Amino acid sequence: MKTHLTSSSAGSRISLSDWAAGGRRISYRGHSIFVRSGGDPAAEPLLLIHGFPTASWDWEALWPALTERYRVYTFDLIGFGLSAKPRVYDYAIVDQANLCEAYLKGEGVHAYHVLAHDYGDSVAQELLARRHEPGARPKILSVALLNGGLFPEAHRPVLVQRLLLSPLGFLLSKFNSRATLAKSMRQIFGPETQPDDALIDDFWSLLNTNHGQAVMHKLIHYILERRQNRARWVGALQGRDVPIKLIDGTFDPISGGHMVARYKELVPQPDVTELDGIGHYPQVEAPNAVLKAYLAFRATQ
Repeated sequence: MKTHLTSSSAGSRISLSDWAAGGRRISYRGHSIFVRSGGDPAAEPLLLIHGFPTASWDWEALWPALTERYRVYTFDLIGFGLSAKPRVYDYAIVDQANLCEAYLKGEGVHAYHVLAHDYGDSVAQELLARRHEPGARPKILSVALLNGGLFPEAHRPVLVQRLLLSPLGFLLSKFNSRATLAKSMRQIFGPETQPDDALIDDFWSLLNTNHGQAVMHKLIHYILERRQNRARWVGALQGRDVPIKLIDGTFDPISGGHMVARYKELVPQPDVTELDGIGHYPQVEAPNAVLKAYLAFRATQ
């Protein structure tokens, strides 16, 4: 199914300061993690997992509508946003998945749904891959994915990502600027849904909180992890025992229409909503369209 949009759908705005004030802290491996939850505690649990290089605030426009329907949990992955960003740390997708499970267990969640984006897609794929493995863990009931590098052969990183991944990545981490971030973001948003200066300022603030620039070259190694774990993570998408949905902004140069084409080739009976004219951040650029597609997906279960 394709949806054509010429401008961003209006979402209910939650300022970054209000978002931060509405959260709390938990400890993971001795580090402080920002978490946020909302909605009826008796409702079905939904976990939101954000992408690189931003944070859980990416979901703010969807938050009011989702918390009306579900018990919603989200957090800033370690190394991101308002969470700790230790310089000496083995950042890995598997560890981020462990953090997800630790957070949910701490909340008493036994089964949950996932809505993920970008880097969070890889975390969701790892969580999905664990579903038949031994061990006591919360059970995944469904997975919805927004733009992300689901298949490493179809992922097209932008220049900044390639440079961060290079041997000189640590230097770029030190000298990255707001202007660099703004240029990269404007390249990956849709032509009619461009981020304004205020949004760039908030993204920049989140990136710099807790000296985040110093670890960007370590976080970017998730691109290599996708290659190393391709069989496991792609295989996780090809099982039919958990409903999976892809909602994709097709204008995205990183994981847009070309990623959708690959998804349709590799995933049996693919359930896909394509958002024409929308870039890499559908939940920011077109929150109403994402909400509509997500609710339709959940209604089929």
